[in-house]
Amino acid sequence: MANKTELLEAFHKVATNPAAQLKKYTDAGLKVVGCVPVYTPEEIIHSMGAVPMGVWGADTELKESKQYFPAFICSIMQSVLELGMRGTYNGISALVIPSLCDSLKCLGQNWKYAVPGIPFIPMTYPQNRNNEVGFQFVKAGYNRVIADLEKATGLHFDDAELAKSNEVYNHHNALMRKVSKLLADHPEITAEQRSDIFKSATFMRKEEHSELVEQLIAALEAEPAATGKKIRIVTSGILADSPSLLAILDENNMQVVADDVAAESRQYRTDIPQADTALDALCRKFCAMGNCSVLYDADKTRADLIVQMAKEQKADGVLVVLTKFCDPEEFDYVPIKHACEAAGIPQLLIEVDRQMNNYEQAKTALLTFKEMLS
Repeated sequence: MANKTELLEAFHKVATNPAAQLKKYTDAGLKVVGCVPVYTPEEIIHSMGAVPMGVWGADTELKESKQYFPAFICSIMQSVLELGMRGTYNGISALVIPSLCDSLKCLGQNWKYAVPGIPFIPMTYPQNRNNEVGFQFVKAGYNRVIADLEKATGLHFDDAELAKSNEVYNHHNALMRKVSKLLADHPEITAEQRSDIFKSATFMRKEEHSELVEQLIAALEAEPAATGKKIRIVTSGILADSPSLLAILDENNMQVVADDVAAESRQYRTDIPQADTALDALCRKFCAMGNCSVLYDADKTRADLIVQMAKEQKADGVLVVLTKFCDPEEFDYVPIKHACEAAGIPQLLIEVDRQMNNYEQAKTALLTFKEMLS
């Protein structure tokens, strides 16, 4: 079994080089299907023998995609299209794009014209989801995805195989929840290293990632937590993986003890329940999901969840990492701010963008936040 240092390096290697992962899988003769955020039905892709691989864009200058998008739209979507137009995703068999926000809807339509060589598969989700009508809507959407995947990949769907994949994903969910809690008691793990653990899951088959996480859990449990006091924070947002941002957190002795980040722990909160068929079970999973800016919730219970996280982990503060021009996250910030203030929990909002190459403003804000929390 690898030691902790070796495992953290393995996570880092995958997280920082998804192109190598794509080549590894395609060289092995496997079909790879791109999964655009936030909630694509990876389990279906996995059950068909293909590799679901996350497509969350990258920190890059936007040029070609500006032909299709206005400047005032989510840079994650812009960078996904930019990379597609550059050929970065060449080798994947299809791209599944959900329709959970206006920007995602635009991305899907633009992709058809900007990157015609890679088939676009839409997944239309209902917002009013936790009822029988919502369930039937999700099921119809998944059946369309299955048909489109079969056409794009030449692979075939089988409900019995989906049942096996559902078990793989539930197991991975449990491991990710466990490692997140363990990491809160290990301040020697940096913010960058924690991010690598979550980000690498996006680019790996879940059974492969689970094997590494199981080894890391064993390594963490086998040794006492490192001594030393860090400022404990909870992060929230769509993405919080910028190397520059993570470096600022580490330089200022800040430890991420829990997160409400769409690319991180939000992926692993909800397990797939039992149902008459594996596909029904997967549909029920989506219908039960919540506490996310792109999932309709009139009561905005996500704000209370963040406060609960902060209290449970004895966090010193909450850091909201707001993706610029992300309307759902912007709308959610007000109730989050009010909930934190009511609970007496300091919070800070910083705005990030996939095109940012200067984090000095964020650094100044975080230095001030550090002084407030110290």
